[in-house]
Amino acid sequence: MSDGSGSGSHVRQLRQEAEGLNQEAERATDSQERQRLQDKARRLLALSEQESAMAAGDIYPQE
Repeated sequence: MSDGSGSGSHVRQLRQEAEGLNQEAERATDSQERQRLQDKARRLLALSEQESAMAAGDIYPQE
């Protein structure tokens, strides 16, 4: 079992990836591509929030 020491870096990585996707979305000329990138960024941010809360012991994963 993991001690959670890598969770902070993984959360940071997810947030950085989401930021990159948002920047790509801003440059996208195709509206469908822009929406796809924004949706993916939102999912990554939600996942990072969930992982952050789990690491802090605020919530527990669903089984």
